[in-house]
Amino acid sequence: MNRIEERFAQLKRAGKKSFVVYIGAGDPNLAATRELALAFDKAGVDILELGVPFSDPLADGLVNQLAAQRGLESGTTPPKLLETIVAIRKDSQIPIVLYIYFNLIHKVGMEKFIAAAANAGVDGLLVLDLPPEESDNYEALMKKAGLCHIYLVAPTTPDARMELIVKRGSGFIYYISREGVTGMQTSIATNLASQVAKIRAHTDLPIAVGFGISNPEQAKAVAAEGDGCVVGSAIVNQIAAHGKSPDLVAQVGAFVKSLGDAVKTI
Repeated sequence: MNRIEERFAQLKRAGKKSFVVYIGAGDPNLAATRELALAFDKAGVDILELGVPFSDPLADGLVNQLAAQRGLESGTTPPKLLETIVAIRKDSQIPIVLYIYFNLIHKVGMEKFIAAAANAGVDGLLVLDLPPEESDNYEALMKKAGLCHIYLVAPTTPDARMELIVKRGSGFIYYISREGVTGMQTSIATNLASQVAKIRAHTDLPIAVGFGISNPEQAKAVAAEGDGCVVGSAIVNQIAAHGKSPDLVAQVGAFVKSLGDAVKTI
């Protein structure tokens, strides 16, 4: 088991839901990313997703696009991010997933990138634009490195393809609860329970639900239907608001703790 699998096994034994947090790496800088990661670990975050800055983040809404831009402007590159993860690992064993576009992996070379990620202390990859149908070599290399290859399922995914996706994934299934790109919403999807049940019929993997979760009430409601929830844009928005403040980590950490506390009350 790697850290992701271990964490979900621990949560299952304890009868608890998972709380997954997404932030843009290098926003506002990599030193802050390390400090935020350590603060999130103490605040009860189960898994940390780090968005690797990319010039064309097509799956992301405006909030996360701007975070990617700030990450690029701060000089964040995949090698520098891996160095930061090595630094995080000196003080924390929080499971870490890289949320990444395939072009960044392809440029380095798939085998080389996966080995470097594993050596740095990464636990899984979520490659936004690599479909399972084209992932045979990728999955084999990930398995060899002991990393989880995490796949996305959307509300529009046809049943037959959804079955294929979830049977090939590892670590957990990330269910996108809304159509479109990432971003905050005023309410959660009304068909969430039925969609999660449909996925559960084909896999024993945990199902984490994301996209559009903006506050503790929504986080609790979403986690109640799945095995946990993923919150990204709402936290990235807090980083944007407090990025230049000396209280960045305290301010964002307090917001994250309020979300995590809500999830853990289920």
